[in-house]
Amino acid sequence: MKNHLLRIFLFAFTFSISINFGFAQQQANSYLRVYLSGKDHSQAVLWDFKVSDGRNSGQWSRIKVPSNWEMEGFGTFNYGHDHRESDRVLGKEVGYYKHRFSGNPDWKGKVIRLVFDGVMTDTEVKINGELVGPVHQGGFYRFSYDISDFLNFKKENLLEVIVKKHSENESVNKAERQADFWIFGGIFRPVFLEVLPEIHFTRIAVDPQAGGKLTSLLTLSKVPKAAQVKIELFEQGSELVIGSQLQDISSDSIWISSQFDQIKSWNPETPFLYDARYSIIQNGKTLYEKTERIGFRTVELRKNDGFYVNGVKVIFKGVNRHSSYPTTGRALSEANHMEDIALMKEMNMNAVRMSHYVPDERFLELTDSLGLFVLDEVTGWQDAYDTIVGPKLVKETVLKDANYPSVVIWDHGNEGGWNFANEKGFHELDIQKRPILYPWLQRNGFDTHHYPRYDAGINRLSNGQDVFLPTELLHGLYDGGLGAGLEDFWQSYTSNPLGAGGFLWVFADEAILRKDLGYIHDVDGNHAPDGIVGPYREKEGSFYTIKSIWSPVQIEPFVLSPDFDGNIRVTNKYLYSNLNQTRINWTIESFDGWKNSSKLYSGSQSLPEGKPGETRIVNLDLPSSWTSGDVLKITAFGINGEELYTWAKAIRNPAKGNQNYFRNDPSTETQNIVVRETSTDLQIAVGEKIYFFGKKFGNLQLVRIGRDLISLEQREEIEGVESTVSEVSWMRNKDGSIQIQSEFKPYPAKITWTVLTDGRLKMESSAPNFNGKNMEILGLGFSYPEEKVISAQWIGNGPYRVWQNRLKGVEFGLWEKEYNNTMTGFSFENLIYPEFKGFHSNFHALNLKTEEGEIEIRTETQGLFLGLFNPEIPTLSTPGTRPVLPKGDLSFLYKISPIGTKFHLADEMGPQGQKAFGVSRSGDIGYSMILWFDFK
Repeated sequence: MKNHLLRIFLFAFTFSISINFGFAQQQANSYLRVYLSGKDHSQAVLWDFKVSDGRNSGQWSRIKVPSNWEMEGFGTFNYGHDHRESDRVLGKEVGYYKHRFSGNPDWKGKVIRLVFDGVMTDTEVKINGELVGPVHQGGFYRFSYDISDFLNFKKENLLEVIVKKHSENESVNKAERQADFWIFGGIFRPVFLEVLPEIHFTRIAVDPQAGGKLTSLLTLSKVPKAAQVKIELFEQGSELVIGSQLQDISSDSIWISSQFDQIKSWNPETPFLYDARYSIIQNGKTLYEKTERIGFRTVELRKNDGFYVNGVKVIFKGVNRHSSYPTTGRALSEANHMEDIALMKEMNMNAVRMSHYVPDERFLELTDSLGLFVLDEVTGWQDAYDTIVGPKLVKETVLKDANYPSVVIWDHGNEGGWNFANEKGFHELDIQKRPILYPWLQRNGFDTHHYPRYDAGINRLSNGQDVFLPTELLHGLYDGGLGAGLEDFWQSYTSNPLGAGGFLWVFADEAILRKDLGYIHDVDGNHAPDGIVGPYREKEGSFYTIKSIWSPVQIEPFVLSPDFDGNIRVTNKYLYSNLNQTRINWTIESFDGWKNSSKLYSGSQSLPEGKPGETRIVNLDLPSSWTSGDVLKITAFGINGEELYTWAKAIRNPAKGNQNYFRNDPSTETQNIVVRETSTDLQIAVGEKIYFFGKKFGNLQLVRIGRDLISLEQREEIEGVESTVSEVSWMRNKDGSIQIQSEFKPYPAKITWTVLTDGRLKMESSAPNFNGKNMEILGLGFSYPEEKVISAQWIGNGPYRVWQNRLKGVEFGLWEKEYNNTMTGFSFENLIYPEFKGFHSNFHALNLKTEEGEIEIRTETQGLFLGLFNPEIPTLSTPGTRPVLPKGDLSFLYKISPIGTKFHLADEMGPQGQKAFGVSRSGDIGYSMILWFDFK
C-alpha cells in the first residue's frame, strides 16, 4: 500500500505543478495567478488581524491566511446547534484583516481580479481605502472583484477585509450557521489575484462526452476584430497536439463543437485527463490563452432505470466528507486532501459526497486525477437560502466546479435545506446538464431517503420505482453503524436493478482541538463522532469491513477442507475494468505456538478475462503438501497494482488446528491428584496447582500455583439465558483425573470439568438445545480483574473486534495486542486501534498475559466467539449503539450481539441484526463447547 500511495502522491504532485503553472513555456498572455495568501493552510501567509469579541479580541495581531480564526486562538467556538441552547454563548464576532502587497508596472492596462475561494461569511473588501464592490454573503463559495481601477501598480497596496461570522442575511445564517456541524469564521481558503489581458475569456465551460465530442461555451470580456478562437487538445502534461479546432469570433458568447477521435474516456477506475488549450488569436498573435484540464465522460440519469456514466450503470460506493481537521478546522492542506482520498480509495470507494458545502478547488483536482465520483453540494442544512442570495451561490458553485469530470451530480441543499425556485440556476448555467438531486427527498427521478431501515418503503426506496440512492446511509456513532449492517444493505441494494449504491455517514470523526479547554478534542457531545476513521484518520474496525465488502475483486465463500481442489470463484465487481487487469497472490503460513507465523509456500497469478459482473473459476495451483500449513491467505491486487483486500482462512478446525499449532509443546509429567472437600468447595491439587470449585454450581472459582493466585472464576450465570443448577457431583476417573459435573435447566444440559493428571483443565458444555427461543447472546462467561491484564495473543479472526452484523473485515491469523481501554469515537486523547476489548470470531486459542501469570485457553469447537472483556459504552450513546454485552469478562459464545446505528436499533438494519431463533430436536448431535485451560 505504501508504494501505491507514493504513486498517487507523485502523480498528484505532477498534476499540481502543471495545473498551477501551465506548460513549461508559458505565454506572456496566459492565465496568471498571484497568491496573496498561502495556497493552502500548510503554506499560510501572515496578515494583520483583529477580532471584535471572544478570545484575544480588541487588539491587532497576526493570523495565518488561510485559516479559521477560532483555530488560531481568536473568537468563540460554536457548534451549529448552539443557537438552540440558552446556556451557550453564540459568537457573532467580526474579524478585521489587513494585508499589504506590491503592485507590478507590467499589470497596467490589464484586468486584475481579486478572488476569494472561501470566507465565513459576510465579506466587505477595500483596496487602498476604497470599497471594491458589494458585500459577499455565503461562506463556502468563490467570489471576486475587478480591482484594476483601485490598484497602485508601482507602489504598495493595502487590502482590508471585514468578515462577519454571522450574516446580515437570515437565510444564510439558517442554511450555514445553524447547521449540524462546527461553525467557524474567517478567510479559510486561498486569496489570489488573476492577472488577465484586456481581452480574455470570462468563462470557459466544457462538455466533453465519452465519444470524443467536446462542446465548449466561451464568453469574452470584449470582442476583438477579425479574431479567432483556437482549441488544442493535449494528453495530460504533454505538448503533443492530438487535435485542434479553429472558429471565428462573432460575438462575446461562442459555442464550439469539436470532435476528437481515439480519446480515452474518464471514469474513477481509469481517470484519463486531457489539457484543452483555449486561445484568442488575432492576426497570428495570441491575445490570451488558458488551459482547462478535462475528462471525456457522459453523465445521464435514465429515469426508472439507473444513473449512467459512459453508458455504464453506476453503483456508488461512497462516503460523506466534511472538510475538517482537528488542528485547522476547515482550512486544509494538500496533505489533508491526499490523505482523505487515499483512505477512501483504500476502502475501495469510488465516490464521495461533499457534505454540506462545495469543496476546496484542490480536492476536486485530486478527485479528477485520482478517480472518484463527486456529488457537489450547495449548502443548506434543513433550511434554505432565499431567492436573493441563493441564485448567486448556485451560480458561484457552477462557475467554479462545472468543468471537473469527477463532479457528476449536483446536490441542492440537504434535508429540507432547499429552495426549489433556485434550481433553475443549475439548468441555466451547467451546459453538461448534470442531474440535480435533493438529499433525503424523492424528486427529479432519484429517491435519496436518508437512513432507511432494511427493506423499507411502500412503493419507495428499495421497493420503489425511482433510482434509489440514499445520500446518507448507516449513520455511524462511536462503533455503531457504517460497517455494521453494511453487508445486508449491500446485498439487498445490489440485487435491485434500481439500486445505485449509497453514501455512508460519515468519513471522519469531526473533532476539533480546543486549546481554550486545555487541549481536549471536542465533538460537541455526540453530534460529531460519526466517522469510519478518527479525527486524525485513525482506522476503526468498520474501515476494514467496508474495504472487504466493497472490494472490486470478490472471492466467493468456499470450504477449506483436506479435499479442497484449489478452485475458487472470483467475481469482477469493477464497473469499467476487466478482471484480467488484476491478479492474486496466495501464501500458506504455519504457526509455531505463540512465537510467530512463517511462510511455507506462495504463488502469484494474473486473473483471467472477465467483464464487470462476471465470475470466473480460478485454480490456485497449490502444492500437494499445502495442508501442512495452518492458514491460507489470498490477496487481490487491483488494476493499478494496489492491494484490494487479503482473505485468510484456517486450514484446520480448532481441534486439529491446536494440535498442529502447539505440536512442539513440552510433554507434561503426570502427577497424583489430591482432593480436599469442604462444605463449600472442592480443592483439587495437581503438583503446585490447586483448583477451587464451588460445590453449589460446580464452577471454577480460583487457581493457586504455589503461593500465587490466578483470579479466574467461572460465572454462575449462563450468558444469554436464565438457567438453574439442578445437581452437582464429582468423581475420580480410572485414569486418576477428577471430574466435576453440573446439570442445568434449561441450558446447558451439562457442564463437565475435568482436572487432568498433567495439571490442565478441560471443560465441556452441552450443545445448545433450544427450540423456539430468541436469543441475543449465548454462551459461558468468566470473571477476571481487568486491571491485572497486560496483553493478549489469540489464534482466530482479527485483529479488530466484530459484531454479529459486522463479521467482515477480520481474517484468520495469530494476533497480539496490548491492553487498552479505547472507546471508539470517544476517547480521542488516547485512541489505540485495534481496541483491546470486544468479540472475536472463529476462536481457536487465547494466551492472556496478566500480572498473575499467563492463562492459556484453547477450544475444540468450531464457530465459537471469544469475548475479550467488554468495551465501555460512551455515556452519550443512543439506544442503537448500546449492544447487549456479556456479563463475564472472558466469554465463550455461540451467539454474539449486533450493534445498531445512531438512529436505528440493530434489528431494524437487516437479517444479521436479528436475534437468533433456537432450533433443536431430540436426537440432534450438536457442537458441544470444549475448552482446555492451562495456567503458567
